[in-house]
Amino acid sequence: MEKNILEFIEEIQSDARYDSFDEAAVKQGIVLKLLSLLGWDPFDINQIKPEYVVEDGRVDFSLLHKNSSMVFIGVKKGTDALTEYQEELSDYAVQDEVPLVVLTDGIVWWFCLPLLEGSAEEKRIYAMNVNERKAEELAQSFDIFLSKENVQSGKAVKAAEEIHNARKKLHLIRESLPKAWEKVLSEPEKWLHEILAQATNELCGYMPDEETTKKFIASQIDAKAAIAGILKQKVEAHPEQDKAIAPKSKKAAVKKDEFKGKSIVSFSLKGKEHKVESWTGMLLKVCEIIAQENQDDFDTVLTLLGTNREYFSRNPYELLTCEKVPGTQIYVDVNLSPIGVVVLSHRVLSLFGYKEKDLSVKTK
Repeated sequence: MEKNILEFIEEIQSDARYDSFDEAAVKQGIVLKLLSLLGWDPFDINQIKPEYVVEDGRVDFSLLHKNSSMVFIGVKKGTDALTEYQEELSDYAVQDEVPLVVLTDGIVWWFCLPLLEGSAEEKRIYAMNVNERKAEELAQSFDIFLSKENVQSGKAVKAAEEIHNARKKLHLIRESLPKAWEKVLSEPEKWLHEILAQATNELCGYMPDEETTKKFIASQIDAKAAIAGILKQKVEAHPEQDKAIAPKSKKAAVKKDEFKGKSIVSFSLKGKEHKVESWTGMLLKVCEIIAQENQDDFDTVLTLLGTNREYFSRNPYELLTCEKVPGTQIYVDVNLSPIGVVVLSHRVLSLFGYKEKDLSVKTK
């Protein structure tokens, strides 16, 4: 089965006709064929029900198990239409208590958990573009979310929920770490007690009581200043570790509409031109160059965060739409506008010592 899926995906990627399919052609020529390769019988309406009737409308396809809908699939052309249709299809899913919704135009695929609380974007837990991913990765994702075995066993929904929970957990941890660090610095006597007591025990074999350690911390040192001083000394003593200890990147002064509606031709980095075919291609190339130059500490990019989102991860399922940075095991979020690509590129470059003027972009 896997070989046939790979061959079909590679066919879609290499044949431009698939990009021009209308909705009817997408349903028949892509969705149904893909489902058949994933173990579904497209001729059995007890497995795949086309034009499935719900209270307020119809759903393009419902994947069934024991007469219960497990997945709703909606087909619309273009991401704008998909965005608009997601809310409607999710409402249908809520009415019928369907746990998984898939939206596609044949090339772009969105996987959603409609029963979650939150916005449409929060319910969209995974997205992929057939023309921007490796066939092997696409085949694996289709198998996880849409194979007959995984859908009917509930594994598909479980996988989607695990992705959502992992992303939520990571976001909460990264959001809380700075607050926790500030709390430690503001109340060192309280938080350093156990660490100091344990270290003392390891040195002399005796565990000091809480009052003794707290008195020592309060009377013998200015703990907050000492901590800050130690950290500062470490950074100064090991400047090559500065990025890993306290990574900072500057946001470039890019005008909001500077790249709106434009296509990229190339970008230049320190005077060397790199031709690319898309904005995503630019971001991947910038990251690839930096990864090659900084093999030992490229993972510093994992510290780059946006508002309520991560830009880099070792787990592709933690990002909505991502691509692997060539030559690494790190994925970058490519669900960005042109200006988003340029700003993130500047932030990556800044993290590794480049100046804003080192990057220029040529558009048309």
